[in-house]
Order: sequence, then structure tokens, then C-alpha cells
Amino acid sequence: MGLIDLEKHFAFYRTYHRNPLNVAIHIIIVLPLFFTSLILLYFTPPIFTPSQTLLNYIHPVFVFNLGFIVTVFYGVFYAALDIKAGSFVAVFIFLGWVYSSFVADSLGFELAWKVVLATQLIALTGGSIGHGAFEEKRAPVLENLAHVLVMEPFFVILELLQSTIGYEPYPGFQTKVKARIEANIKEWQDKGQKKFS
Repeated sequence: MGLIDLEKHFAFYRTYHRNPLNVAIHIIIVLPLFFTSLILLYFTPPIFTPSQTLLNYIHPVFVFNLGFIVTVFYGVFYAALDIKAGSFVAVFIFLGWVYSSFVADSLGFELAWKVVLATQLIALTGGSIGHGAFEEKRAPVLENLAHVLVMEPFFVILELLQSTIGYEPYPGFQTKVKARIEANIKEWQDKGQKKFS
């Protein structure tokens, strides 16, 4: 699977998220999972001392640490996948990093990790129920953890953009993705039949 092949990645995601109830659950849970992870990453050590980073001159709560690096990585990667939607999501997650930094700073580590743990457990339970009750195929985390961790925040927003304003990265994108989804489904159905024959 090509690293920047949006069609392939989105088709992989949609193969596992076809039921509207499961899609709705993921729209609700994926972004809180991402932003609570940023809250936890706020407590990683700074890469530079506060006097050496421009972020601290803007506001002392901003720290050049692993949370900031993850935010920049995700933003750049999403923009590489699709410049329009990816840039929109990059700005959105950057604002989420700002918000999560303030939340983490105000909560402190002793309370923040409990909030993060509770939120993540509730969200992951919801995701498991969504896949277990509404989809034919188990969650993709069992097949491709990196895809789930990196791609899903972008794809839930892309899903919202498509359903609300009919956004397509380029003409014919939806048609090509549907064809790949059908091919993916046929492939795993064929594999399932071979196991039983």
C-alpha cells in the first residue's frame, strides 16, 4: 500500500466502516481519542529548554515536545494525502493541540492521566461495540495498527466533508474508492471461504 495513496487508504478504512451506525460511532470517538492522547503527550519532556523555543514566547503552556512533533507529523502527512482536506484537518488538529495543551496544563498530570484513561476506555469500548454489533468484519486495529492510529482522525473528517458538502479530493474519487471497497470485500470473503474448504 503506497504511503500517500489516498484512494487505497480510504478504501481500506471504508471496507471496515460501512454500516452508518458504526461510522457515526467512529465520528464521535476518534477525535476524542486523538486529542486525549495529545493531553498525555503534553507531559513528555521538552526537546529544547523553554528559553530556546519560540513556542514558549507565544505562551508558556506551549512546549516543543512529543505532542507538538506528533501534531506537526500528522498535519504534514494529511496535507500530503490531500492538500485541501488535509490542510483543513492539519489546522483543526493544530487547534486541538493548542486546546489539549491548555487542558493538560490546567489539569496537571495527576488528574489528566485519569481523564485520558476514562475517555480512551469509553471510546475504545464504543468502537469495539460498533465493529462487533454493526460490521461483518472485525476492527482493522487487528490487521493494521499504524493505519488506525494515523489515518482515522483524517478519515472521519473526510467522511464528514463528503456527507455534508459532497467533497471529493478529485472528480471520480468516490467511484474509484467504491470499486476498491468491493474488491477488498471480495478478497476477504474469498479468504474466509478458503479457510473453510
